[in-house]
Amino acid sequence: MEHMDNREQVQEFLSTRRARITPEQAGLPAYGGHRRVKGLRREEVALLAGVSVDYYVRMERGTLAGASESVLEGVARALQLDDAEREHLYDLARAAGPGTVRRRRSAPVGVTDSVQQVLDAMVGVPAWVRNARHDMLASNRMARALYAPLLADPRRPANTARFIYLDPASHEFFVDWERAADDIAAMLRSEAGRHPHDPQLVELIGELSTRSDDFRARWAAHDVRFHRTGRKKLHHPVVGALDLQFEAMELPSHPDLTMLVYTAAQGTTTADALSMLGSWAATDQAESRSPVGISGSDAGADSEREQA
Repeated sequence: MEHMDNREQVQEFLSTRRARITPEQAGLPAYGGHRRVKGLRREEVALLAGVSVDYYVRMERGTLAGASESVLEGVARALQLDDAEREHLYDLARAAGPGTVRRRRSAPVGVTDSVQQVLDAMVGVPAWVRNARHDMLASNRMARALYAPLLADPRRPANTARFIYLDPASHEFFVDWERAADDIAAMLRSEAGRHPHDPQLVELIGELSTRSDDFRARWAAHDVRFHRTGRKKLHHPVVGALDLQFEAMELPSHPDLTMLVYTAAQGTTTADALSMLGSWAATDQAESRSPVGISGSDAGADSEREQA
């Protein structure tokens, strides 16, 4: 597989969104008798969207090229798409347009020294930078300590999607593993809509689909979502339970890269645990500089800097 088929993505996304809405939810009369389809019929979506039945049928068969903004908005309203789903629909339409079919891109493999300096300046909180494939491209000492289980795998760059779906240790590390698995599949699905011809993304999706039943089930659901702020509950092997707040920030100077920063309110047990994590990270780094050798977490950091 050299790319993800745009027409197939459009077809499955629209059909799965249509299947989840009942006529009652759409404000349509509920007629008696057995309905042969789950959710809305195509003609009902067309009516709600203000387009002809034939036009909507063509759209659901994968033809979004040339669809106007008003048509896309009509379909989004009819299918009751949330903000992330609406953006995904627009991404699919853009990817279907002229000049985009054969476009390929190479994702960044590192960050500038100035971004690394910003990360290193945040000494009290874990902070790291990832691309849309969820490769960890740069991190500060606290983030390397926090994600020690992820970095235990020598493969670089470390990838949180592979860790969640392919490493049994992730089930202990992520307290709500199901939510973490849902989130990462949905974010990868969003990225596939934006960049269906990214060869490294295609390779990652192929690997996860081949090796993980859990991923295949979530990938087939075509769910998408934003992941900009929220809570992250983790169980660290050294400091125990962590209930962290996170903020995800795009880097204007690095398109497609995101910086994540984890914090805890002062006076909480998680704040105390973060302080312990910082002490452990400092001790671990000091030991890594001894003639004995390099520890796993800082070995990962060295590898990341080499790639940057």
